[in-house]
Amino acid sequence: MKRFLKVPITFTALAVVIVGLAACKKPADAVKNDLAEVGYQLTEEEWFRASRENDPAALKKFLSSGFKVDLKNPDGDTALHIAASSGAENSAAFLLERGLKIDQPGAAERTPLMVAVIADQTAMVNWLLRQGADPRAKDSSGFVPLMLAVREGRSGSVAELAPYMRDSLDDALLLAALVGRADVIDSLTNYGASPYARMEDGRTPLMIAAENGHQDAVKLLLDVGASRYAATAEGLTAADLATAAGYSEISAMILRAPTPDEMALETPADVAQAMDEFVDRAAAGTEEGLLAANEKIVLSDVPTQDFAPQNQTRRSASLPIEGEILSSPVPINPNNIPKRTSSASASSSPSAAESAQAQASDSESTFEPASEPTADSSSETVAGSPTISKGDAFPMPPIIMRHYRERDVPIQLKSVQGDTATLQIAGEPPLTYQVQAGDTIPGSNLMVVRVQKRMENSKFSQGREIEVSVIDVKDTQTGITREWISGVTSSAHDPVALVEDSATGKRYLATPGQHFKAADGTEFIVADVRPNQLIIEEAATGAVQTIPLRGPRG
Repeated sequence: MKRFLKVPITFTALAVVIVGLAACKKPADAVKNDLAEVGYQLTEEEWFRASRENDPAALKKFLSSGFKVDLKNPDGDTALHIAASSGAENSAAFLLERGLKIDQPGAAERTPLMVAVIADQTAMVNWLLRQGADPRAKDSSGFVPLMLAVREGRSGSVAELAPYMRDSLDDALLLAALVGRADVIDSLTNYGASPYARMEDGRTPLMIAAENGHQDAVKLLLDVGASRYAATAEGLTAADLATAAGYSEISAMILRAPTPDEMALETPADVAQAMDEFVDRAAAGTEEGLLAANEKIVLSDVPTQDFAPQNQTRRSASLPIEGEILSSPVPINPNNIPKRTSSASASSSPSAAESAQAQASDSESTFEPASEPTADSSSETVAGSPTISKGDAFPMPPIIMRHYRERDVPIQLKSVQGDTATLQIAGEPPLTYQVQAGDTIPGSNLMVVRVQKRMENSKFSQGREIEVSVIDVKDTQTGITREWISGVTSSAHDPVALVEDSATGKRYLATPGQHFKAADGTEFIVADVRPNQLIIEEAATGAVQTIPLRGPRG
């Protein structure tokens, strides 16, 4: 009796398995009918169309007939690439749930993120990054998504990718200058790319844009602080390069006669106000920026240092990368991307300028931390932001570098003979004057205080002492004194950064040598201020930390 009962039980179990298998994989005719009802045919082409049309229900029907989720079209792209190029987020989510890899390479080894960038699908770029897409993957030509965005002129994608690629922003800016995309330049500088970046031969983004005839890019770079008067190692300015390339209108734009304000020496208060206003204007497209424009965040109780004359030379971008820019427009590939050289309001509160002026003689300040760092943390996570590794930002103190500024003066010391200095004032044509101590430089409020020659050992003399021409000038309106040296670009003030306390939103000037304390009492010193980073040192241990330039919106 027991043996007899086992037979129907085994048969029943087998029947259940068979029915279950049939349910898992519908017959082709049944799937065809189901798809026909929603407007598709059971073909590979229609599989990709369903992805493009953001139809995960149809994709599910295709899979039930035996379609492979990683099926590729004749170009080598998957349905996820097609979804990315079409902004089809529902399709993309379904495909990822079914096991398709988010960085699956397709045609030209491009990932779905790269495809979304090229297709100008900004929202999809944002979504893919939030799902973990790799912003550093390279296609078969060596392009990462950010460089593709720059090359294709996708400013929205540039803004999405910039926070993930801070160590590449200056390279991206040099490429944007080469291809002449003013909108991309605007986006990059808002997120921390520096207009002071330089190539190994000394060329700046302004020089690159000028010699390639990109007038809109030149105008924007000038607006965001690029120096008209910076020169290459051979002494060539942006205007010189534009003239040599036959772009006389651009050369004239750069060479216009300087105004008296451009020949003035600035107080710390002047610098603070100019930087504060610049950041507010640049950030005004964001919710936070609109708030700042209406309820101005001011520099409150944090000191700055006097801008004492120093033998400062221009610093260039920080990461050494090989490569060279060509002097005429060419098809872009990674070997042609210009590379950086090694570098090292209506508030009742005091204005930025007043606060800076009042505190200029202090030597110490306090930053309130947003949160306590974890002892073994290897990264800093900011709400709504990508994970940032140490070296890109350090959790203590929680300050953000918003802006960097150095302003050249359109006056160059050419030589000193006896008690007479020869000066050249930029313009078209440039004007040459000879002055002595006590003279006022024409067109300015600058009085020559001293004229001399001296021996000096600098990096330009390769360790040898050489004779240099030197003058001291004083702005009779501001009282500021500067020392200018032949062969070095004359400046209105020393390099300075505008930093922001991430906990309070207050902004401060940071200058080399400045001391400040974190809320836990740890004392820091500003070791160096560079175009794309702030170097700070813990006073007690000597540990060095790097704060990257994040820009007004970074």
